Amino acid sequence: MMRQGDATGPSAVEAGPARPAARAPGRRSARVALLDDHELLLDSMTAWMREHAPDLDVVLTATTWLELVHSPLFPTDLVLLDVQLREPVSLEARVRTCRAAGAKVVVLTGLDTPDLKERALRAGAAAFVPKARPLADLVAVVREVMGLAEGRPLPREWRPLPAAAEAPQRPRLSLGEESALRLYASGLSTAAVAASMHVQFETAKTYLRRVREKYARVDRPASRKAELIQRAREDGYLQ
Repeated sequence: MMRQGDATGPSAVEAGPARPAARAPGRRSARVALLDDHELLLDSMTAWMREHAPDLDVVLTATTWLELVHSPLFPTDLVLLDVQLREPVSLEARVRTCRAAGAKVVVLTGLDTPDLKERALRAGAAAFVPKARPLADLVAVVREVMGLAEGRPLPREWRPLPAAAEAPQRPRLSLGEESALRLYASGLSTAAVAASMHVQFETAKTYLRRVREKYARVDRPASRKAELIQRAREDGYLQ
């Protein structure tokens, strides 16, 4: 969770609507959307930014991806996007959708790992900020991204990847794993898959477990049978 407060702000948001600080005449501003599935964090960040960062106009908050993209206020100039949403939409898909719509993206995360950072930046995020950092630091990053920081160069514009380059990553399956996937996705039970492949039940079960794990590693959910069937259809295993 983002830490609040610095030398200029309180450590907690008081009850009631925040009173925006006066905006300097002629100063540019950016329309901001916040996406996080923790409502308390959304309310806290919104109140703090309205009090201490009047040039960042929070016009939209959402707790789900669909709530964000279906809002009439989307796209905004910037989306502050949480990594860990309890939804089957990949980080890359979220970032690229926002960028294709014309919004810059700053990714917030409680899991500050090199792999996540690389994925976010490669997808087109302008910055990757750990939630452990104070909100004042986040605002400084956002201002730089949006070209609002005085004396800082405007960020280099990012362009979405061509549609062909945005195809989901396909995991590499062994022959046994591919055969098990085809049979299972066609409607057979695990026991029937084993019988069709002339292998033990536990072997077929292991094949399917490995398939699910490989899809999970490329951020394509396949834990449920319906999801696994969808992945098989997307990758051409079902005719």
